[in-house]
Amino acid sequence: MNVKEISKIKPMKYKYETHLHTKHISKCAHSDVRDSLEFYKEKGYDGVFITNHFLDGNINVDKTLPYAEQVEFYFSDYEKALELSSEIGIKVFCGVELSYKGTDFLIYGLDKMWYLENPQIMEMEKSKELEFMRDSGALVIQAHPFRMATYIDHIRIYTNSIHGMEVINANRSERENDMALYYATSYGLLMTAGSDNHMGKEQKKVAGMSFDTPLRDENDFIERVKKGEQVIFYEELDK
Repeated sequence: MNVKEISKIKPMKYKYETHLHTKHISKCAHSDVRDSLEFYKEKGYDGVFITNHFLDGNINVDKTLPYAEQVEFYFSDYEKALELSSEIGIKVFCGVELSYKGTDFLIYGLDKMWYLENPQIMEMEKSKELEFMRDSGALVIQAHPFRMATYIDHIRIYTNSIHGMEVINANRSERENDMALYYATSYGLLMTAGSDNHMGKEQKKVAGMSFDTPLRDENDFIERVKKGEQVIFYEELDK
C-alpha cells in the first residue's frame, strides 16, 4: 500500500483529526482554536485532537516560569477548545507532541494532571521518557518519521520506544509518507494518519482516522487503534 492507494480509500462515517496545532501555544501555528474547530466542523469531522508542541518543542511559553505554570499554559488552548466544543458542535480530545532535535512524537491518553505530577520527564532521555509514557498508558506514535528539512541533522527512528508511526501526514511529501508506510508495515507497527494542521482553514490537504461509530474518549481511541478498527484517510480539499 502507498499514499496514492490510501487517497482512494473512502473514510468511515466518523472522521477525526489526530494532529492539530493552534497559534497561542505552538510558535509555528497560524490559526486560533475557534477557527480551527470551525474548519473541521465545516468539513464534516466528528472530532479533533489538539496536539500542540510541548515544553520541549516550538512553544510560546516563558521557559523561566515554574514547570507547573508552563504546563497550565500548555493546556490552555486545549481547555479553550473544550469550552467551544458544544457551541461549535465538534468533539475535542487531548494530545501532545513531544520533540527532540527535529524528531517528534504524538502522545495520546495522558491528561494535564499526569504531566503536572511528572516533572521528571523533562530530564529524561527521550527513549526513556517515551517508554515511561507507554507504561503509564499512553499511545506513543512517532510523527512524520521520515521528514526531511534543513534543520534536521538526520532521521531517527525510535522503533523500540513507540507503538506506531504516523504513516500519512498531509503536510509531508509522498515519498516521506511512503517510506513511513513501508517501515511501519515491515516492523509490524501501528499506523496512524493526521494533517499536522498549522494553518486552520487554509489547510489544503487533510489526513486522519475514521471509525464506524463515534469515539467516546482518548482511551477508546487507543483501544480501537490497537485493535485495528480504524480506516486512515488522505484527501485534497476543494477550495
